[in-house]
Amino acid sequence: MTPDRPAQQPSRTPSRTPSHKPSHRATPGELDIHLIHEGRHEELWKVLGAQVDDDGVAFRVWAPNALEVQVAGEWAGWDGARHPMTRVDDSGVWSTHVADIGVGAQYKFRIRGADGAWVDKADPMARYAEKPPSTASIVWESGYTWSDDEWLAARATGEPVATPMSIYEVHLASWRKHLGSHENGAGIYSWHEVADALVPYVQDLGFTHVELMPVMQHPFGGSWGYHVTSYFAPDSRFGDPDGLKLLIDRLHQAGIGVILDWVPGHFATDPWALASFDGTPLYEDPNPQRGWHKEWGSHIFNFGRHEVRNFLYANAIYWLEEFHADGLRVDGVASMLYLDYAREPGEWSPNKHGGRENLEAVQFLQEMNATVYRRVPGVVTIAEESTAWPSVSGPTSQGGLGFGYKWNMGWMHDSLNYVAKDPLYRSHHHGQMTFSLVYAYAENYVLPISHDEVVHGKGSLLRKMPGDRWKQLANLRAYLAYMWAHPGKQLLFMGCEFGQESEWAESRELDWWLLEHPEHAGVHAMVRDMNHAYTASGALWGRDEVPDGFQWIDANDANRNVFSFVRRSPGEPDVVCVANFAAVPHEGFRLGLPAAGAWTEILNTDAAAYTGSGVGNLGAITAVTGEHHGQPAHADIVVPPLATVWFRREPG
Repeated sequence: MTPDRPAQQPSRTPSRTPSHKPSHRATPGELDIHLIHEGRHEELWKVLGAQVDDDGVAFRVWAPNALEVQVAGEWAGWDGARHPMTRVDDSGVWSTHVADIGVGAQYKFRIRGADGAWVDKADPMARYAEKPPSTASIVWESGYTWSDDEWLAARATGEPVATPMSIYEVHLASWRKHLGSHENGAGIYSWHEVADALVPYVQDLGFTHVELMPVMQHPFGGSWGYHVTSYFAPDSRFGDPDGLKLLIDRLHQAGIGVILDWVPGHFATDPWALASFDGTPLYEDPNPQRGWHKEWGSHIFNFGRHEVRNFLYANAIYWLEEFHADGLRVDGVASMLYLDYAREPGEWSPNKHGGRENLEAVQFLQEMNATVYRRVPGVVTIAEESTAWPSVSGPTSQGGLGFGYKWNMGWMHDSLNYVAKDPLYRSHHHGQMTFSLVYAYAENYVLPISHDEVVHGKGSLLRKMPGDRWKQLANLRAYLAYMWAHPGKQLLFMGCEFGQESEWAESRELDWWLLEHPEHAGVHAMVRDMNHAYTASGALWGRDEVPDGFQWIDANDANRNVFSFVRRSPGEPDVVCVANFAAVPHEGFRLGLPAAGAWTEILNTDAAAYTGSGVGNLGAITAVTGEHHGQPAHADIVVPPLATVWFRREPG
């Protein structure tokens, strides 16, 4: 319930009347205040917001331009006058203590802003919030006991770039739904139900990670979580915050990493949230040329204010430390980097050097990445960055932004454009598939086939493929196996793993009924086998970030629409990938190979088990000495139609 309906609010009043106690318990320590004032408090969530103690709750909020601040709570009939807050020195922090309340109490901050007007605001640091459309914050203290110590210990000593990473991107609210109404969160699985269904599904498919589209509190489901109102509160549609911890814990126990989508570039405009928080543009940039995102209809954070940068990088640490997330995929990085992003001439002003770079946003991203990697070893940050900004994944010490990875949007656009063409015309566009290797090592890349490619009229991944249904399915299987063998890590949006027919819509669940059809079950089985072959073959991921992990066998076989290359890593058997994007098989195909001897066919996307045509090499080929394609050995093989085949060299 929200404060505008106090008459209907059920009482949580304890046996003793809650009292206002402006005691030392309400006031943060001197060091905390100093760090907040300097914008360097890395554990901000442990000081601000609602802090539960032995006999009540200390409330603290940063509102430097407010004239008065009160805590309005359900226990007091939403009468803020009963709990006035006191300003702490010149820090901009207001505080008070309310006795005899605890976890579950609903509240808002009632603020008389610089303009003299009173407004009720949700707590920016709230760790729990009411289920939309209600908007109050809820006092919360976790009682969860983790069981992933072994996972965290291994993560802290790992090198993410030298490990396998195949990511399953999930929008939890539409992955599966209960039957019945789907309005206002109805039909959504709880965190526990998601864990019961998602963990074994992903484990069986062999994905190494899941990436969860934003799980932070957002009022409008149609925003997919990208218009956040409570940055420290998991989405209450699924249940309480400990439910998300259980989901992540269960994924870790199953050997699956968790990446959270994170949105530090812009925030929702709802008047009860961050917007004009203390009667002034506090979190948003006051300059409308920098503070308003007209394309997305949202406010842009004031990256030039150190307290705002502190709020954001502390939030990044919060999800990694408190929820044990293994990484953050940072949304819309390009929109943060450029002052003229989505703006016409005259709608933006250059920086102090006369350029279009947002220098304050660059500082924030570098500060955030450096802090995250220092505090939480083994995690990764991933930039959704669609331009040629240099050194996105370069170290901050050398002027880079400091991300672990960057989405390879160029590969995504080029490869999707190629496979959408009829095989008859692909030979004229062969370079679209080879160009990515020209720049493949300029950054640490993730190859993304994300939700953005299967929505808003773009159609499903399956329906991008040309030809009849058999050819569409064959193209899809071949494309995925080519992608998995290409240098870089992989990301695939939910539904693509079984050939979802319709484009994604957040209002309904995936077309799970398709798995009852053999051809879609075949795509699903191929993805499962491909993932397991990928993780078992260190050559496919051990040297993703350096050129010596890849070698073309033949990059120029445009007439036959064939691409062949070697993947290698020290101490691992070489893997050769041959991808045929022609609709006919190639028999007697002489393939250069790195060594003579036996090579096992570890994946063939045309296998009959996947409802392919069953063309192949009976599970193995034998290479003989003799130079071909610049390789010291060769074998005459059969290359199936619209298919990708992987061969692994056998010892000896």
